[in-house]
Amino acid sequence: MKPNDPLQQPVDMATPLNRFSQCHAGIARQLQALTDLPRLLEAAARAREVATRTVAVLKGGVLEHHAEEERDLFPTVLRSAVAGEERDCVQVMVHRLTAEHRELEALWKKLEPAVRDAARGKPAVLDAGVAAELAQRYLAHAHYEEESFLPLADTILRRNGDDMAELGLLLHLRHAPRPIGYL
Repeated sequence: MKPNDPLQQPVDMATPLNRFSQCHAGIARQLQALTDLPRLLEAAARAREVATRTVAVLKGGVLEHHAEEERDLFPTVLRSAVAGEERDCVQVMVHRLTAEHRELEALWKKLEPAVRDAARGKPAVLDAGVAAELAQRYLAHAHYEEESFLPLADTILRRNGDDMAELGLLLHLRHAPRPIGYL
């Protein structure tokens, strides 16, 4: 029991009934706190769900997405770009996007242990500033890629149907279901 718990205090012999009142007050405070418990449990469950999904998206989605862009998309677009200004432009964009991938991954590494703990329902201290920075920087990265790089990549790859087909085949082979018994 806590040191200020009425049951741990000496009884005032002149007013012994105060002890009963103090106990009632302590019980009432705890029961009032109990009314918050459903909301807190719901918040804790939501936190575990968000953390679990974040781990899945970052580990299984974002990191693989970055690898796929760097392994398949960027080299195909660079190879297909017209030598000179166009290829130089693509090279600058690819360099920027690749550097941003590393920065985003470094931010995730800072958050990952706490997010994994939260997903397991363990106590976790999550740096809100780093979480906000990761979200903001990823949104800026995706916006740049969607608005600048992918339209240019589309223009470049559509010039030669073989280039677009090559990229499509690479992605298909990587994402196609494997036959049973396939090693």
